[in-house]
Amino acid sequence: MSGSYLVDTDWAINHLNGQERTRQRLEELVASGLWFSTISLAEVYEGIYYSNNPAGNEKSLVEFLQDVTVISVDEETSRLFGKERGHLRSVGQMISDFDLMIGVTALQHNFTLLTNNRRHFENIEGLRIESLT
Repeated sequence: MSGSYLVDTDWAINHLNGQERTRQRLEELVASGLWFSTISLAEVYEGIYYSNNPAGNEKSLVEFLQDVTVISVDEETSRLFGKERGHLRSVGQMISDFDLMIGVTALQHNFTLLTNNRRHFENIEGLRIESLT
Protein backbone atom coordinates (compact mmCIF):
# COMPACT_ATOMS: atom_id res chain seq x y z
CA MET A 1 0.00 0.00 0.00
CA SER A 2 3.09 2.21 0.00
CA GLY A 3 2.61 5.33 -2.07
CA SER A 4 -1.08 5.41 -1.29
CA TYR A 5 -3.03 8.14 0.46
CA LEU A 6 -5.41 8.26 3.40
CA VAL A 7 -8.11 10.91 2.95
CA ASP A 8 -8.82 12.77 6.21
CA THR A 9 -12.31 13.85 7.15
CA ASP A 10 -11.74 17.49 6.19
CA TRP A 11 -10.70 16.61 2.64
CA ALA A 12 -13.75 14.38 2.24
CA ILE A 13 -16.03 17.16 3.47
CA ASN A 14 -14.34 19.69 1.17
CA HIS A 15 -14.82 17.29 -1.74
CA LEU A 16 -18.48 16.70 -0.87
CA ASN A 17 -19.00 20.46 -0.60
CA GLY A 18 -17.60 20.94 -4.11
CA GLN A 19 -14.28 22.54 -3.16
CA GLU A 20 -12.60 22.43 -6.57
CA ARG A 21 -8.98 22.38 -5.42
CA THR A 22 -9.61 19.33 -3.24
CA ARG A 23 -11.63 17.56 -5.95
CA GLN A 24 -8.88 18.16 -8.49
CA ARG A 25 -6.10 16.86 -6.21
CA LEU A 26 -8.08 13.73 -5.34
CA GLU A 27 -8.67 13.07 -9.05
CA GLU A 28 -4.90 13.34 -9.60
CA LEU A 29 -4.21 10.84 -6.81
CA VAL A 30 -6.96 8.26 -7.40
CA ALA A 31 -4.67 6.05 -9.53
CA SER A 32 -2.12 5.96 -6.67
CA GLY A 33 -4.73 4.55 -4.31
CA LEU A 34 -7.06 6.49 -2.04
CA TRP A 35 -8.10 5.06 1.31
CA PHE A 36 -10.67 6.31 3.80
CA SER A 37 -10.82 5.34 7.48
CA THR A 38 -14.01 4.07 9.06
CA ILE A 39 -13.31 6.74 11.70
CA SER A 40 -13.55 9.49 9.06
CA LEU A 41 -16.58 7.78 7.58
CA ALA A 42 -18.33 7.96 10.96
CA GLU A 43 -17.46 11.66 11.27
CA VAL A 44 -18.84 12.38 7.80
CA TYR A 45 -22.04 10.45 8.56
CA GLU A 46 -22.48 12.57 11.68
CA GLY A 47 -22.37 15.68 9.51
CA ILE A 48 -24.76 14.18 6.98
CA TYR A 49 -27.40 13.37 9.57
CA TYR A 50 -26.96 16.75 11.24
CA SER A 51 -27.41 18.58 7.92
CA ASN A 52 -30.56 19.98 6.37
CA ASN A 53 -30.30 17.56 3.43
CA PRO A 54 -29.32 14.10 4.72
CA ALA A 55 -30.59 12.19 1.65
CA GLY A 56 -28.76 14.38 -0.86
CA ASN A 57 -25.59 14.48 1.19
CA GLU A 58 -25.59 10.72 1.66
CA LYS A 59 -25.97 10.27 -2.10
CA SER A 60 -22.88 12.45 -2.60
CA LEU A 61 -21.00 10.37 -0.04
CA VAL A 62 -21.91 7.12 -1.80
CA GLU A 63 -20.48 8.59 -5.03
CA PHE A 64 -17.28 9.65 -3.20
CA LEU A 65 -16.88 6.16 -1.73
CA GLN A 66 -16.66 4.69 -5.23
CA ASP A 67 -13.19 6.27 -5.59
CA VAL A 68 -11.75 5.19 -2.23
CA THR A 69 -11.20 1.98 -0.33
CA VAL A 70 -12.60 2.06 3.20
CA ILE A 71 -10.14 0.76 5.77
CA SER A 72 -11.04 -0.41 9.26
CA VAL A 73 -9.25 -0.25 12.57
CA ASP A 74 -7.66 -3.57 13.54
CA GLU A 75 -5.56 -4.95 16.40
CA GLU A 76 -2.33 -3.43 15.07
CA THR A 77 -3.99 -0.04 14.65
CA SER A 78 -5.15 -0.30 18.26
CA ARG A 79 -1.64 -1.19 19.44
CA LEU A 80 -0.13 1.75 17.56
CA PHE A 81 -2.83 4.02 18.98
CA GLY A 82 -1.94 2.98 22.53
CA LYS A 83 1.79 3.36 21.90
CA GLU A 84 1.42 6.82 20.35
CA ARG A 85 -1.16 7.97 22.93
CA GLY A 86 1.22 6.91 25.72
CA HIS A 87 4.10 8.79 24.13
CA LEU A 88 2.04 11.94 23.53
CA ARG A 89 0.69 11.90 27.10
CA SER A 90 4.21 11.59 28.48
CA VAL A 91 5.28 14.76 26.66
CA GLY A 92 2.02 16.68 27.25
CA GLN A 93 0.92 16.75 23.61
CA MET A 94 -2.60 15.37 23.43
CA ILE A 95 -4.70 15.19 20.29
CA SER A 96 -8.25 13.90 19.85
CA ASP A 97 -8.84 10.16 19.85
CA PHE A 98 -10.35 10.22 16.36
CA ASP A 99 -7.45 12.21 14.89
CA LEU A 100 -4.91 9.95 16.56
CA MET A 101 -6.66 6.83 15.26
CA ILE A 102 -6.69 8.28 11.72
CA GLY A 103 -3.02 9.27 12.03
CA VAL A 104 -1.82 5.87 13.23
CA THR A 105 -3.86 4.18 10.48
CA ALA A 106 -1.81 6.20 7.99
CA LEU A 107 1.42 5.24 9.78
CA GLN A 108 0.49 1.57 9.96
CA HIS A 109 -0.08 1.31 6.22
CA ASN A 110 2.63 3.77 5.14
CA PHE A 111 0.05 6.17 3.71
CA THR A 112 0.46 9.89 3.24
CA LEU A 113 -2.36 11.64 5.11
CA LEU A 114 -4.31 14.16 3.05
CA THR A 115 -5.43 16.82 5.51
CA ASN A 116 -5.52 20.58 5.88
CA ASN A 117 -5.55 20.17 9.66
CA ARG A 118 -1.76 19.81 10.04
CA ARG A 119 -1.80 20.96 13.65
CA HIS A 120 -4.06 18.03 14.56
CA PHE A 121 -1.44 15.55 13.35
CA GLU A 122 1.97 17.23 13.45
CA ASN A 123 2.98 15.61 16.74
CA ILE A 124 2.66 12.07 15.35
CA GLU A 125 6.26 11.16 14.61
CA GLY A 126 6.94 9.81 11.13
CA LEU A 127 3.53 10.73 9.70
CA ARG A 128 3.66 12.12 6.16
CA ILE A 129 1.11 14.86 5.52
CA GLU A 130 -0.02 16.60 2.35
CA SER A 131 -2.05 19.80 2.69
CA LEU A 132 -3.58 22.28 0.29
CA THR A 133 -3.24 25.16 2.75
